[in-house]
Amino acid sequence: MAIRLQTHVLAVLVGLVLSYAPSPYAQQTGPSQADAKAASQVANVQLFATVNGKPITQNEFHSAYATYLRQKFYHGQVPQDQLDQARKDVTDQLVNRILYQEEIERRGVTADAEDVEKRISMYEQRYATSPAWQKNRESLLPGLREQLGQQSKQARLEQSVKRLPEPTNDEVKAFYLSKPELFTEPAKLRLHTILLAVDPSSPRAAWDAALREGQAIVKRIRGGSSFAEQARLFSKDPSADNGGDLGYLHQGMMPDSLQSKIDSFKLGEVADPIEMLQGIGVFRLDERIQPKLQPFENVAGRARDLLSRDRQDKAWSDLLAKLRAEAKIVLLDNGAAQGEAKTGK
Repeated sequence: MAIRLQTHVLAVLVGLVLSYAPSPYAQQTGPSQADAKAASQVANVQLFATVNGKPITQNEFHSAYATYLRQKFYHGQVPQDQLDQARKDVTDQLVNRILYQEEIERRGVTADAEDVEKRISMYEQRYATSPAWQKNRESLLPGLREQLGQQSKQARLEQSVKRLPEPTNDEVKAFYLSKPELFTEPAKLRLHTILLAVDPSSPRAAWDAALREGQAIVKRIRGGSSFAEQARLFSKDPSADNGGDLGYLHQGMMPDSLQSKIDSFKLGEVADPIEMLQGIGVFRLDERIQPKLQPFENVAGRARDLLSRDRQDKAWSDLLAKLRAEAKIVLLDNGAAQGEAKTGK
């Protein structure tokens, strides 16, 4: 199993290297004699798309597509209804890669050479005992180094784009007021329970017997018996040792079917037994705490972090939207143009 897994991981690595390796014609920029020469070079190469005149070959697409499917659907067949979305995702990745590379060149972004070599060393150590790695190492390393270098450049580009001024206190306060759901403590309930466990596969007679036992327990508690003592005697829930005390439960922690029943309970009442997946449950609602918006002073740091992250993510997505809006993206099928996308959507 370990050898098969290692071989699979190496196959994914090879796919990543191949899918990320730039087209031999990817350095062409703008219409020129060089473009004409590049066009003649790829005349016999089946194209998948062009981005600002730079080609993406069918081989590049199929290699990237195979890698994508291996990574996302490792444990099974690809659902038929997800194939179109997978194709779009891979197409977007290949198009975006060229656009990012162009922006990296425009800005003169360089790779972190030390980090690239550290990551190369990690691969060397991880696959040191792999015969497949040793056999293919020399052919894989140049592509892997190129891939890691491009990843490093893109990471540095992203860091540069996301390097924004800190939001002001007024901006943070406005964000807090506009997004109260992010800073509101959800409703909480404090419950006691007694669980009479029943195996889900048990016959109806077993469930009916547990239900009758639950009704008897409810009758005793309503007659004055201690809920905690009954829980310690009969409950199979882990809370039994604590007298059935479940503590405070946030809204949404319980199944909807159970939550809807408990929402109708009166404080302090011992409700009629409820049939659940695990068995028969007896509950007492002890406290109900309504949702509460946390004071700004208590969450100001979190609000600042969330606002900063939102702005950074928007700056990065805005850059891609701008690059795609300004790009000439032509998708082809066996050499015949299918259409031209200005936004990539």
